Amino acid sequence: MAMRPLIVLALMAALAAPALGQEIVPEVAAPAEAAAPAETPSATLEAVPLAPVEPDGAAQPGQERLTAALSTRTVSISSSFDGETLTLFGVAEADPNSGATHLEGTYNVVVVVVGPLQSRVARLATRNLGVWMNTEQVSFSQVPSFYHVQSSGRLATIIDPELLAAEAILPSAHLQQTDEADPEQRARFAAELERLMTEEGRFAVNEQGVSFLSSTAYTARVSLPHDIVTGPFLARTYLVKDRQIVARRTDSFIVRKVGFERFLGNAATQYPFLYGLVGVLLAVGTGWLGGVVFRR
Repeated sequence: MAMRPLIVLALMAALAAPALGQEIVPEVAAPAEAAAPAETPSATLEAVPLAPVEPDGAAQPGQERLTAALSTRTVSISSSFDGETLTLFGVAEADPNSGATHLEGTYNVVVVVVGPLQSRVARLATRNLGVWMNTEQVSFSQVPSFYHVQSSGRLATIIDPELLAAEAILPSAHLQQTDEADPEQRARFAAELERLMTEEGRFAVNEQGVSFLSSTAYTARVSLPHDIVTGPFLARTYLVKDRQIVARRTDSFIVRKVGFERFLGNAATQYPFLYGLVGVLLAVGTGWLGGVVFRR
């Protein structure tokens, strides 16, 4: 009889645990109105479609050309993965097709690393009669799971503001709503979602993240967190002169699980029933073993 409570608790723990591969997004605080109680919206992950893949070395015509390389094309996630630093090296040079033999003037570089896209829902929870309830929500589509911007100077100084907005370089430009929220509500929820993603390390803007090794050679380092989403990533590089983008390039790399973590992830998505059944059996076995040990 003493074993029954342990078995019941083990079953409840197994059923309540999230399936492997799901992302649990912490709650964020929304800006409270003057006479409103404390409010807490939360952003929850709905789906993870693949990010668009662009051709390597895509560039617009001009006398400049970018040549770049990544420190790795594959980031492997194993049981000991604790994040990784990705390094991008590049050189700005004269395009032979333009007839120019060398570059003149001052150049700046902006590097944007974009992860797989997601759909997210930001919900506002309010406390009514002692119970927290979701009262408002705004859906956002095609939100990058990872979006880091590195530049060699202040973006507002090195790039024309209108061009900065047109190229959608900043993270805030990628928070597109899918439902019919009014502009004020959308702006409020978008700001909170951006703040959450920034606090989690998924969004970042580092205006000193690109270092020049010479007048045309540069390097940028991007830190990938331990809980990074798997899938294809893009590294976009913009060469800037006189506040205009004169050349651009897109490289790609992939983040994937390897070893036992990959086996578990595939089992959870391809065989969910068997995966859940094995989890329940393991929980029951653990509860039974605990009952035997503590009874002795």
